[in-house]
Amino acid sequence: MTDKSGGVRGQTVRPGKDARIERERRFLLAEAPAPSAVTVTWMITDRYLVGTRLRLRRAERSDGGCELKLTQKVPVARPGAIQGLITNTYLSPAEYALLASLPAAVLTKTRFSVPPLGVDVFDGHLQGLVLAEAEFTTDEEAQSFIPPPECVAEVTDDARFTGGRLVETSRQDLLQWLAEYGLRPTIP
Repeated sequence: MTDKSGGVRGQTVRPGKDARIERERRFLLAEAPAPSAVTVTWMITDRYLVGTRLRLRRAERSDGGCELKLTQKVPVARPGAIQGLITNTYLSPAEYALLASLPAAVLTKTRFSVPPLGVDVFDGHLQGLVLAEAEFTTDEEAQSFIPPPECVAEVTDDARFTGGRLVETSRQDLLQWLAEYGLRPTIP
């Protein structure tokens, strides 16, 4: 039986042989980062496989590199930086192509590396959403992190701003959620 966050009710989160605890904090930004601040740019297509906790990702770097991976996220329903367990499996192009034939909800975005943040600028019906995340290896790092001033609001504990939820979100709902945080994106 699953809870509203997609996690298994009553399940404790423990790292396993292949899974690790995912610690991240998420923030809304009013706009994309200045190009001069960006160290790497990725074009990302996420395919959330229908009926599963699996995400298939194609991430293409601006320099021509490409990363293909299958990710399982087992979320926890508790506040704070620990988001749950994450397991990544890196794929060959043939493995990716086979899995990409499965039914999925698709989300596209551009990720800008602006250390210490990864800043996602979304496309399609999520255009206007700029979401930053910072990842941590310890609880202490996560708790002591002071977000840069361009972070308008923290949404770490707002499940609406997770990829699995955003991929199913209507444009109207997104605009309403952003307005709750005082953001009204201008779309070119």
